[in-house]
Amino acid sequence: MTAAYADEGPIVIAHRGASGYRPEHTRLSYRLGIEQGADYIEPDLVMTKDGHLVARHDIYLSGTTDVADRNEFADRKRVLEGHEDWFVFDFTLAELKSLKARQPRLSRGTQYDGSETILTIDEIIALTEDAASNGQKVGLYIEMKRPELFIALGLDPTEPLTRVFNKLSEKGIPSYFQCFNGDFLKLLGQHVSAPLIWLIEGVEDKETGSYVLEEAIDTYGTDIAGIGINKALLVDGSGKPTGIVEKAHRLGFKIHVWTLRDDQVAPMFETIEGELAAIWALGVDGVFSDFPDTALVSRAKLAGH
Repeated sequence: MTAAYADEGPIVIAHRGASGYRPEHTRLSYRLGIEQGADYIEPDLVMTKDGHLVARHDIYLSGTTDVADRNEFADRKRVLEGHEDWFVFDFTLAELKSLKARQPRLSRGTQYDGSETILTIDEIIALTEDAASNGQKVGLYIEMKRPELFIALGLDPTEPLTRVFNKLSEKGIPSYFQCFNGDFLKLLGQHVSAPLIWLIEGVEDKETGSYVLEEAIDTYGTDIAGIGINKALLVDGSGKPTGIVEKAHRLGFKIHVWTLRDDQVAPMFETIEGELAAIWALGVDGVFSDFPDTALVSRAKLAGH
């Protein structure tokens, strides 16, 4: 059985860093998340053509980099799974390092576009070490994107991820590993001691518009430490709690919720403060937030500070 990391009270995870304020998965974004006091920063990992783990939310590059403006890479554009784009596994690390990051949500401003490049997981680990040396301990909440696709391409992330988590353990950096692919989650669990979080999006009920589970949350039994769920799974079509939090806790699971955004509040709430308060009140063990400072203020109010 994988033991959950002993977090004291509910945690705030800086989703792709403080991505509400800076381009996601950049040094600027992670540093701001750390400065704001997040308990964890969250790198999504993908693999380069030459086998390096780098931080991107998607396997394609046009939304978060300037690749479309780079004539030298024009011939790399292709169609995969019905999506025409430039894909991370068609680039070496050196080539990716030549790209510049962009804010994918233009409503959040573009003033930091072009100032940062793509980070490796080792560079992100170094950021947490720098923070610790300045008296601020922060953990890494790592997600592997599309492991089955990378494996099919001959880029199995198992060994490099194992090295990453062994390094984190040696350095005493708190960590979680999360993945939508529960089978890969179990596989990596055979090699690492980090608590495993199975990500669950659910599916939309066409009649009610609410989200429901496709699989039982105990599908992977005691191989996992918890679940990371779409916040839409917390309530049913009438807005009443579904009981998923209580069920997770009966199973001994942590339950972390994604994603809280100041500029994208759930329809049933007028403010992000109201949404956060309602989610904390359900007893969740943590939230992913693009605006970690807002989530931290809300958590402090919950604790009466």
